[in-house]
Amino acid sequence: MGHMQNILIIEDEIDIAELIAMTLQRDGFNVEIEHDGAEGLALALKTQPDLIVLDLMLPTMDGYQVLKGMQRDTRSHSIPVLMLTAKSQIEDRILGLEKGADDYMTKPFSPKEMLLRVKAILKRRQSTPSSTRLSYGPFIFDKNNLTFYLDKEPVSLTGTEFKLLLYLCQRSGQTQDRNELLRAVWGYSDDAHSRTLDTHMKRLRQKLGEHGSLVETVRGVGYLVAELP
Repeated sequence: MGHMQNILIIEDEIDIAELIAMTLQRDGFNVEIEHDGAEGLALALKTQPDLIVLDLMLPTMDGYQVLKGMQRDTRSHSIPVLMLTAKSQIEDRILGLEKGADDYMTKPFSPKEMLLRVKAILKRRQSTPSSTRLSYGPFIFDKNNLTFYLDKEPVSLTGTEFKLLLYLCQRSGQTQDRNELLRAVWGYSDDAHSRTLDTHMKRLRQKLGEHGSLVETVRGVGYLVAELP
């Protein structure tokens, strides 16, 4: 058994926060709770937990702002996030995923399902192949620290962008269909994840600058990283 994993819950509804905490603690996780967005973000930067359960509607800073703050800081940009939203509209879920959440759940939810989602996210994070560095043309992936270098300069990718690009580079020259990519990166494919995939790809290309052209769209199928000449 490895070290106990730390989970930060940022949720202003006390009974929901307690229920999540109890469920996770019973399964052997260390848990901390914050009821305020800004304080939650500060604690995330300080303690760098293994995963954050983040509510969307929060005092002082909402969940989207917390995500944005996390992505701007190297201490927190690769921490996985399970977003909670009381709104079941698909647009809210898409927005959460586009802003970098790894998964989302709509309230009310079953504690058992929440636990399964948390474990699935953490498992996907750990399942990188044994070699810790991968180079592909101008790209270098440091899988231990989820750090990405472009022409030897560090470029800040979200955890999801990192996983997408790494997955494509490991299979360069082969078209990956959308469902395959969704399952590899998010664990399952559904409409919300499918619509957010294109946004992630677009943003990834922007961050890659002139090398963005290496990531090709295969119309009606999916995406491909071109083989190097």
